[in-house]
Amino acid sequence: MMFGQLSNRESLRDLILTIDAHPGKLYHLGFGRSVSKTNLALANEQRSWLIYQEFAYHLIEEARKGCLPDDTTDFSFTNSVYAFDSTTIDLCLSVFCWATFRRAKGAVKLHTQYDVRTSIPVFIHVSPGTVHDVNAMDTISYEPDSFYIFDRGYLDFKRLYFIHQSNSFFVIRAKNNLKFERMYSAVVDKTTGIRCDQTGYLKGFYSLQGYPEKIRRIRFYDQEQNRTFVLLTNNMHLKPGEVAALY
Repeated sequence: MMFGQLSNRESLRDLILTIDAHPGKLYHLGFGRSVSKTNLALANEQRSWLIYQEFAYHLIEEARKGCLPDDTTDFSFTNSVYAFDSTTIDLCLSVFCWATFRRAKGAVKLHTQYDVRTSIPVFIHVSPGTVHDVNAMDTISYEPDSFYIFDRGYLDFKRLYFIHQSNSFFVIRAKNNLKFERMYSAVVDKTTGIRCDQTGYLKGFYSLQGYPEKIRRIRFYDQEQNRTFVLLTNNMHLKPGEVAALY
């Protein structure tokens, strides 16, 4: 199976055809005298998929150790920075009947935690296509003092408060209907694109119940995209420009 993965085989039949093209090399590759599609399918069915998961994470960790961090960013800190997002993979519903997504469409979601400094994915979670993105936040093991970047589809104050309690930092884009009560504002240099840097509390019963502590709101104007972003973070010490750069 590892040979099939590394040689980019698309199916078991494709794998067997490739192997049979060089029968004299089977013994030296450790395959034995012969390999059949039936035997391979049975072995693949009975073997736990956790073997591949554990080995994949082992290789990821080795790759991260040997990969030098990207120091092209002008951050004043050396903490790990992770971006978390998902992508929907379309599947044929008549073939993958378990991948329910819509009435006539099948899909799964691939949730990925990406190490920004080394450009290596460190955690991958596959879920049904109907699962909302915020539920994947519960599968992350949050590292203390690390930064986690989310888009506004992951805005869930209870889960963000869990990140805060884990001694980790988050930067997330706020929704347009955010209710925020300002306590005080910091002086900003508007020539850098920062429009405001405020500290306060969330308004609304459920929002405040989910996140009962102070939170920081930064409004940033991106001149290249001609767009304004409102960002939330629990880090009170970074410069507002660095928070915007993280996002």
